Amino acid sequence: MIEVNNLCKDFPLTRKQQGETGVKQKHLRVLNQISFSCQPGRIFSLLGPNGAGKTTTLRIIATILKASSGQVKVCGIDLTEKPLVARGKMGFLTGTTGLYERLTPNEILGYFGKLQGMEKRQINERKSRLFDLLDMHGFANKRIGKLSTGMKQKVSICRTMIHDPEVVVFDEPTTGLDVITARNIIDLIRECKEQNKTVIFSSHIMSEVDLLCDDLAIIHQGKILFNDTMDNFRRQMQTPNLTEEFIHIVQNAHTA
Repeated sequence: MIEVNNLCKDFPLTRKQQGETGVKQKHLRVLNQISFSCQPGRIFSLLGPNGAGKTTTLRIIATILKASSGQVKVCGIDLTEKPLVARGKMGFLTGTTGLYERLTPNEILGYFGKLQGMEKRQINERKSRLFDLLDMHGFANKRIGKLSTGMKQKVSICRTMIHDPEVVVFDEPTTGLDVITARNIIDLIRECKEQNKTVIFSSHIMSEVDLLCDDLAIIHQGKILFNDTMDNFRRQMQTPNLTEEFIHIVQNAHTA
């Protein structure tokens, strides 16, 4: 479970940035008291335009960034008090792979499995399961630097899932990928739900949201505009489809 309460994040601005943006404050608030919760066995989507605060929120949940104020709990663990303990229960997947190009998928997963305290037998069993799911056996021993973008993303997925985390955070996981690789990721997200994991993902692709989402929050300019179930979102729609409704909500926020 993920619990986010009154979360705020400020980034410092240099004098040059203040001049370029016309902002006189020394800090820019990118998250403004946002709150939501993600339940086990359900898929939660964080939706918003570029610069809305999606990635910042997910990076705080993943303990990559620290909040300026507010509270985040993962599996009941306060991230401020025990970030390393919480991190061990999570997997975080982003479009920026950050893989070691000289290593092979087998070597990378062995390394990250050991970092998670897994035994060799556990690592090998988990690797085999993930390689089967994502059809990776054909390039498991090739260097990362020789792999395609889609192959690298599959390796990132395995790195995220090697320790079988209770909570999985996906930050726009299918952006720029081919249809088959994107489908592999969608299947994996569905499997996480079936295994009663807590799943949160951000996406620009409405078809993915429509396929996967149980609960939805729309974020814009660091504020939550909508936070409810996907069923309730559909029931209150004032436009013909999800894309038009999303645009309608965001545009109304500008005029409110």
